[in-house]
Formats: sequence, structure tokens, C-alpha cells
Amino acid sequence: MVTLDELKDKLASNARLIGLDLGTKRIGIAICDDKRKIASPYKTIEYKNMEYLVNELKNIIKDNNIFAVIIGNPINMDGSFGKSAQSINDKAKVIEKELDLIIAMWDERLSTSGAFNISSNLDINFSKKKKNIDEKAAAFILQGALDYLNN
Repeated sequence: MVTLDELKDKLASNARLIGLDLGTKRIGIAICDDKRKIASPYKTIEYKNMEYLVNELKNIIKDNNIFAVIIGNPINMDGSFGKSAQSINDKAKVIEKELDLIIAMWDERLSTSGAFNISSNLDINFSKKKKNIDEKAAAFILQGALDYLNN
């Protein structure tokens, strides 16, 4: 795994990134445009096991010419690393090994609530807001990383 600063040094022009919000039941996926300006929600998949997840990611990466993966890191609000962060780091290591792509972690504190709040401003009812919250959280994570990379 690399830092975002290290990733920035390795990025080729037009290299697309994928963002992941790794939940225990659902995985939110977002993809950016080839100029790396805008992260868009892509899809949500049900988490069955790591093999299933890796195969799904391989297909998405192949179909979308993905260069690197940004994974949301669930750091505690006080900045410490708890069980969730350790679990995500373990999954990230497996993903990195299986995909042979660059993996970078991004602080995902408040990503789900941030995605939900953005939806709140769109006059959408509660069930529709919650429906695609995982992929919206992934887009929130990826957009944060893109903004960092572009500044």
C-alpha cells in the first residue's frame, strides 16, 4: 500500500481510480473520470467472501481501465485505529495482492453520514437515500482522495 502522495507520483495522465467503501455486508464502489476530477457512484455489491469481492473488482477494473484503488479507512473519531480499521487493512492487503494494483487508504470518517447528508439536500425520501448509500459513501471517499491529489 502507498500513501496518496506516493500515488500522485505514480499516476499517469488519464489514469482512472476506483473507490471502495468496504462494509461487512455491502461494498460501495465509485469510479472517477479519466481526468480524476469527479467521483461518481458506480454500484453496490453484497459482500459474500473475499474471493467473490476480488472477482467482482477484477471485472470492474478490466471494464473501466482502473489504475489504482482508494479504500476508505475507518479510523476512529479520535484518530485511533480500532477493530474495523484493522479488518479493512487486512482486506486491503488481500485486494492488493490479488489485483496487483496500487492501493491507497483514505480516512473515511463521516463518509456515510456525509453521503447521507448530501442526499438530504436533494429532497429524496429516506428509503431512497438509504438504498444506494454505500456507493455514495464510496464516491465521498474517492472524491476526498481526488481533491487531495489535485491540490
